Amino acid sequence: MSSNSKTFESTLDVSVNGCAYRFAADTTLAELIGRLGHTPDNVATALNGEFVARRERAARVLRDGDKVTCFQAITGG
Repeated sequence: MSSNSKTFESTLDVSVNGCAYRFAADTTLAELIGRLGHTPDNVATALNGEFVARRERAARVLRDGDKVTCFQAITGG
């Protein structure tokens, strides 16, 4: 008798700037920024409408249904 075991990776669905994405269940906001090709220093982020500072992104694990907003930080004088 042959064993047909399958491994299923747990995933989550998130919205990034209104577009749907699927990531591994343990993805952090910092990892998401990198996977989308953004330079961490050049993008500001909000998670479910709440600003998330760059230094806090690695500790913010995404959850299914989260809404992420990425935008270029504007500086100047």
